[in-house]
Amino acid sequence: MTFFNNELTAFSEVYLMLILAYAIFIMSSYLILAHLSTRELREYLKKNSFVDYNVLLTSEFAPSLSLIAPAYNEGFTIKENVKSLLSLNYNNYQVIVVNDGSKDNSMEILISTYDLVLTERAIHQQIETKKIKGIYTSRNAAFKKLIVVDKENGGKADALNVGLNIAQNPYVVCIDVDCILDKDSLLKLAKPFLESHEKRIIATGGVVRIANQCVIKNGRLVEVNIPDVMIPRIQVLEYLRAFLLGRMAWSRLDGLLLISGAFGAFDREIALLAGGYSTKTVGEDMELVVRMRRYMLENDLPYAVSYIPDPLCWTEAPEDFNIFKKQRSRWMRGTIETLSLHKKMFLNPKYKLLGMLSVPYWTFFEFLAPAIEFTGLLITVIFIIFGLLSWYFFFLLLLFVYFFAVLFSVIALYSEERTYHKYPKQADFFKLLLAAFIEPLYFHPLTIYAALIGYKENLMGTKGWGEMTRKGFTQKP
Repeated sequence: MTFFNNELTAFSEVYLMLILAYAIFIMSSYLILAHLSTRELREYLKKNSFVDYNVLLTSEFAPSLSLIAPAYNEGFTIKENVKSLLSLNYNNYQVIVVNDGSKDNSMEILISTYDLVLTERAIHQQIETKKIKGIYTSRNAAFKKLIVVDKENGGKADALNVGLNIAQNPYVVCIDVDCILDKDSLLKLAKPFLESHEKRIIATGGVVRIANQCVIKNGRLVEVNIPDVMIPRIQVLEYLRAFLLGRMAWSRLDGLLLISGAFGAFDREIALLAGGYSTKTVGEDMELVVRMRRYMLENDLPYAVSYIPDPLCWTEAPEDFNIFKKQRSRWMRGTIETLSLHKKMFLNPKYKLLGMLSVPYWTFFEFLAPAIEFTGLLITVIFIIFGLLSWYFFFLLLLFVYFFAVLFSVIALYSEERTYHKYPKQADFFKLLLAAFIEPLYFHPLTIYAALIGYKENLMGTKGWGEMTRKGFTQKP
């Protein structure tokens, strides 16, 4: 018996050392990414500080864009969102809103607000999609850029493929219809396509921010506020970390796997050659970027994926835990499905940095991290029950992980303050600072739980997005 207890005690010590090693490894990777992001951000700001985007606005070389906005039960926000899309600072673009079989009054709102009528339009269907019930254009010349497609429900990927089929321009900008765009967002998003000469830019994306509690007027964001509800408030911090301290670094390394589905631009020809959006995954945004990059590598074509750190897009984050859980479990399912569909790339030198670094990183730190944390928690509980846990070492490790998590959020907040400073109120800064201390104890366990639900749903073969209820944006009186 004594021998058995000694073995368990030795195992518990090894286990704690392994957990410490994993924590140090993942924290080191975060710090390296933060350093690379900071350098890339500094260079971007220096390079673009004197850019006059009005020159691009009037340039005959400015690329033609087609905005594709899938909509499903977006009645609360669709009027303002479409108004926002139609009033952007850009000359040569069209807006394609794809109503994906909404069950609410989205279509009625669009028809009445924008004076829409059915029109005959030939479609070159390069990608198979669900049946289109009708294509609408406006009788009002002020809305001549707008095309509304009413179709049978097939999911977001199917709706985006309808937009790819209908789009008439060489570049498509795929967005969530519940987003509010910065007025110069298309100018900034189009710039990388003009600047690249040696490599073909196949995709570019920008920063997404949280719009909860912000004030919207006539489709424009006129006042930035921090959400009062804690779940979306912490998501403000989370988005700052992901975009300012994560994707900037992967862009610098040329290993970016994800352009946010909320707002990203793609080379339409390459997107179609790669097969369009996959309806086999709920993570269609990530999967398309991976498949387009894979297509270019397998055909030995020089290319690049660009990223813009400017806050170009504002979106509504879930405030209710059940809606949040559905969103994050869906994100996990999308990650698992994408990595599974492209498992051939894992540690495959044929796919260069993508196969040797990006895909393994996502596998170990995005896909497996919640499972590792949950397993570690279970083992810790077992050790406590049997009295085998070294409480001194355990609390030391806990404090180490907690304060690093807080520190990383503070670094992201500091980067935001030194660059775009979108939260100028002192009270808002302290709200975010407080959220940084609360997040590891409150928000992070929720994300782990949602990820575990995602694992379960993936094993059960769950498909589809699920209902995502919107509250709508605050209107300025």
